[in-house]
Amino acid sequence: MSPRPMARPGGRSARVQEAVHTAVRELESEVGRDALTVPLVAARAGVTPSTIYRRWGDLRELLSDVAVERLRPEAPPENHGGLASDLTVWAEHFLDEMASPSGRAYIRDALLGDPDGSNAGQCSAYAADQVEVILARAAARGERAPEAETVLDHVVAPMMYRILFRPGGLDAAYARHLVAGVLDATG
Repeated sequence: MSPRPMARPGGRSARVQEAVHTAVRELESEVGRDALTVPLVAARAGVTPSTIYRRWGDLRELLSDVAVERLRPEAPPENHGGLASDLTVWAEHFLDEMASPSGRAYIRDALLGDPDGSNAGQCSAYAADQVEVILARAAARGERAPEAETVLDHVVAPMMYRILFRPGGLDAAYARHLVAGVLDATG
């Protein structure tokens, strides 16, 4: 069962989601992930277990929903005055965050509890939105820039593949290499 869309923004549904997400984060830090159960989360959140089962289906889908929320960027990408610097700094930060132990755990959770692919799509949209901000700034400055999909295919996708399947050598130099490659190809 996949998470049901919220009936309306705000209101009880939003309060329940916030309380449950907060309970998951607090309990993970207090008792550890392996000790989490739906009844434990429900008790902390002040809801019934049936509320969680009805909304999320099971613990795996709940953890996936929490992970997607945690992977959402907190701010737009920094503006450093030029496409190369903006994209490089963003890529270094993205790689650092996603390759960290908590980033890998969130990625894993987001994918494991995602039967219909909507959470993966949302995580992809977060990265695409950030890249589009950087490219729009470059266009406003009159800089030649690649398409957003090109950046996703040549910078984000290789990073995610390496994070998931070949985690060695993931450092700022790798991010800079990928950015330089896509910018050189754009010429």
